[in-house]
Amino acid sequence: MRIEEVSKVAVLGAGTMGHGIAEVAALAGYQVSLYDVEQKFLDSGLQKIRWSLSKLEEKGNLPHQRAEETFARVKPTLSLDQAVSDADVVIEAVPEDPELKKKIFSQIDKINRRALLASNTSTIPISEISSASNRKENFVGLHFFNPPVLMPLVEVVRGGKTDDSTISLARDLVRKFGKQAVICNKDVPGFIVNRILGPLMNEAAWMVARNKTTVEAVDSCAIFKAGLPMGVFELADYSG
Repeated sequence: MRIEEVSKVAVLGAGTMGHGIAEVAALAGYQVSLYDVEQKFLDSGLQKIRWSLSKLEEKGNLPHQRAEETFARVKPTLSLDQAVSDADVVIEAVPEDPELKKKIFSQIDKINRRALLASNTSTIPISEISSASNRKENFVGLHFFNPPVLMPLVEVVRGGKTDDSTISLARDLVRKFGKQAVICNKDVPGFIVNRILGPLMNEAAWMVARNKTTVEAVDSCAIFKAGLPMGVFELADYSG
């Protein structure tokens, strides 16, 4: 499949990451099928998409489209079959439970045998999740950052069996989304960003635990000296 052939994106999970990824895809002009297991999750996700789009429009950041036109491209569904049956790309953004993710991809194998398969996991090995699929060569990690609409970076993560054409398609899709793609060619713990961020957060915690500094001092340094968008501990609280 070439990027020109992609017209529909299925996003599985309407939570914090899922609804943001759905909005990014809709902003890029794609038809989006947004799936979740309960109507209340879909309603919440759609409400947040509508609010975000209205803010973008209000600030003049939707120069070539209106918020309602973009919102109309997102179709909610409680049916996994309906969500993925005719999708060209499937992006999974369900809770970080390896067994849940594997269960979903094993079901997708029975519904759609042609789509690019992607997981938005931030830390679970792509090779582990793709083990549930019969199309490991078409499986890739697409790790967006929170909030997906505003954060420019997306990690494209190669699993143990991912082929080059899948990586190329995933990279091109990320660029179509208006994001910056960084390729992680080895399925290592934490990929690229969290592999660096983990030790940073740990060391900050140890410095405070040893009474070498304070939480406030670390976060002030991160923002005003290192130029990070938020403090190390602030980020830890925000991301849970």
